[in-house]
Amino acid sequence: MAKTTYTTKDELAAFYQAKVETLAAEIKQLKKNNLMYITSELLTFGLAIVAVVVSCMDGFAAHWLMASLTMLAVYVVVRRADVKNGRRIDRRLRLRTVYDKELRYVRGDLSCFSGGSRHKDPQHAFTFDMDVFGHDSLYNRIDRTVTTGGGGMLASWLGCLMQGGGEVARRREAVDELAGMEKWRTDFMAAGLRTADGGVGKAEKIDSDEILRAVGEVGGMRIAPKAGRGWTLAVAVATLMCFFSLVVLAAVGVVPATLSVMWGVVQMFVVIGLNSKSIHDISRAVEKLHANLHTYINLIRHIAKADFHSCELKQLQDRLVNADGNALKSFGQLSEILNSLDRRGNFIGLILFNMFALSDYFLVRRFLKWQREYMPQIGEWIDCVSRIDALASMGTFRFNEPKAVDADVVDADAVIYEAKGLYHPFLGDKAVRNDFTVSNGEYYIITGANMAGKSTFLRSVGVNYILAMNGLPVFADSLRVSVYNIFTSMRTSDDLSRGISYFNAELLRLRQLLDSCHRAKRTLIILDEILKGTNSLDKLNGSRLFLEAVAKLPVTGIIATHDLELSKMEDEHLGRFHNWCFEIELADNITYTYKITPGVARNQNATFLLRRMLERE
Repeated sequence: MAKTTYTTKDELAAFYQAKVETLAAEIKQLKKNNLMYITSELLTFGLAIVAVVVSCMDGFAAHWLMASLTMLAVYVVVRRADVKNGRRIDRRLRLRTVYDKELRYVRGDLSCFSGGSRHKDPQHAFTFDMDVFGHDSLYNRIDRTVTTGGGGMLASWLGCLMQGGGEVARRREAVDELAGMEKWRTDFMAAGLRTADGGVGKAEKIDSDEILRAVGEVGGMRIAPKAGRGWTLAVAVATLMCFFSLVVLAAVGVVPATLSVMWGVVQMFVVIGLNSKSIHDISRAVEKLHANLHTYINLIRHIAKADFHSCELKQLQDRLVNADGNALKSFGQLSEILNSLDRRGNFIGLILFNMFALSDYFLVRRFLKWQREYMPQIGEWIDCVSRIDALASMGTFRFNEPKAVDADVVDADAVIYEAKGLYHPFLGDKAVRNDFTVSNGEYYIITGANMAGKSTFLRSVGVNYILAMNGLPVFADSLRVSVYNIFTSMRTSDDLSRGISYFNAELLRLRQLLDSCHRAKRTLIILDEILKGTNSLDKLNGSRLFLEAVAKLPVTGIIATHDLELSKMEDEHLGRFHNWCFEIELADNITYTYKITPGVARNQNATFLLRRMLERE
């Protein structure tokens, strides 16, 4: 694991605050320089014009012309310095935006980060119940992706757990390496920002899908295939040679100048006429890339320069820049094609470049070469960038959570969950830690009063397992787990639009759970109140029937319930069912310990709280 010097959120906040303040001071100074550059540009350009005017009035005096040229040279130098200064301001604005957001995260404000609500799926095996997506969710805390492909990849990983300890270790190695590359990660996120206004609102991500769709459309186009053949190149070169020969002969008086002019004009019209449809088709296909391509190239360039050591990151980097296909070169060439298309908008340039260089023909030819050489690999390259984007987000999460630890993920033919000091990652320092061990094939009935901590504990177990199986740090003193599926049922709701009642929705969820358990080799189920939508006796009998049936499958379970009668299953199934509880203390006020202990809860708070409320009436 990459070591950092930050062990608390306060230290992290101080680090981010210092970065923001330093960048703000640098931006302020650079903006002052910007004013100086603009003033100098106006002054030098104005003096150059004055020198020309004075020279004209003085009979085109050489010293005034020299002064004008000197001022113009100074103007060019100052202008270039101004452009560089503008780039420095832009870069620092982007960096400040990134650090501003991380400072807000450390202080508990998640509003500037995506919650991934579009990935919410009530039918998913566990993400809906475990608050993986949505406002104030796990995704909301992790996502720093700058591409939609990276965001989708991160969501996919959180919702589809890896199936081997080796895979987990490989990803953890990459996450830990990126956690230690704070500057690289920050530069990567800054490079991916679509705007650099210094704001801290939710940023618009680079649309990976749009790039892939546009490039796919470009790759599938059949544009003037003859332009890519060798004989057309020979004809084009011969035509240009003839034209320039006529220009030279006309210059020395061997042939009339009109002949070279006519040749050039005819040549221009022929080239434009033969390639106009192809140019139009290319323009139409690639115009959607303008908004994303330049920023995307910056991301690839940043990845190419990184000094990665972990196996996962090095392989992804190699796939982007290997000898068989260089993504940076490919996207760079496509960007140049886009720039060439933009330059065609200049009417005079269109005429001159086609007359003297057959620019439309060579543009189509460059496009065909790009299409032939690089198109088959574009999808793979975009996938690589998306994966690195997702890993960079995970690395940032690792960096921002210094108190979290690495889980010990083992390959074993059994359900293993051994936690010391486990707590929910959303609660931070106020969380109460608990020790808990789950043994293979056994069931844990958890009782307790309302608000005593049962549901939060169940989510602590599930969320930390999701983190562990993604190579991310977990929120515990230690956590040892094996590889298995999990399935939860905690937030069942009715669906009136489909005519599904609450009770029916519960049955459908349990049916989904059983189907999943039949398909999986090992499953840990996490249930919060089975059959809430029926009466107490029916609920008890149905819950017992369900647990006795599921106990015959390769399933281990944690079940929270208010029904104390369900705890009697411990006596009826010795060694398979175990009672645990979150007890409360009733006195003048209720004391919630949020500590899980063996046994059955005896104190309930509903009657106590209602009596207190009615006494105040």
